[in-house]
Amino acid sequence: MYQKKAPCTIILATVNILVFLVLSFMGMTEDAEFMLEHGAMYTPDIIYAGKYYELFTCMFLHFGFTHLMNNMLALTLMGWQLEQELGKIKFLLLYLLSGLAGNLLSLAVGMRTSEYYVSAGASGAIFGIIGGLFYIAVRNHGRIGNISGKRILFLMAVTLYHGFTSGGVDNSAHIGGAAAGIVLAFILYRKNRRRLEQEIQEEVW
Repeated sequence: MYQKKAPCTIILATVNILVFLVLSFMGMTEDAEFMLEHGAMYTPDIIYAGKYYELFTCMFLHFGFTHLMNNMLALTLMGWQLEQELGKIKFLLLYLLSGLAGNLLSLAVGMRTSEYYVSAGASGAIFGIIGGLFYIAVRNHGRIGNISGKRILFLMAVTLYHGFTSGGVDNSAHIGGAAAGIVLAFILYRKNRRRLEQEIQEEVW
């Protein structure tokens, strides 16, 4: 039974919403040029102008209300679960590093294809959460709380499929984020004592 709070999840969602509200008062969040001026990621900016901060700032920007709400719903529901498993600091590390990994893969793909787009959104980090949940579910006999590993994998596959069949979606960031989430969960996750005792009892009986 999960009764713990998830302060980092709430703080991250709040920061994303506040940033969106501030930018909405300043201009059009669906306008690529406006978003680029306020921290969205653009490959030539990073390569030629050294604006490396965009790899981080773009994680807190969203193109319009629907983009924001879809990501914040996913962050709140899945982040709450993962933060309880990892703890505050490890969860925050996984979230931020997964987002950066997704953006770095997006940057690498952009450099290789010479196709440049203005990118923004928390979805790379959120895919990191999904990847982390999947790894932990596998470690815990196919489940994490009330969620099965198969269900998480299905969610990841459907979301990626939707991205590849839709326009304007940074699929590289999603793939990079998910892969990083799995790797980081492998490094950071440790089963808590209560769960270990439960497994030992199950094996004994």
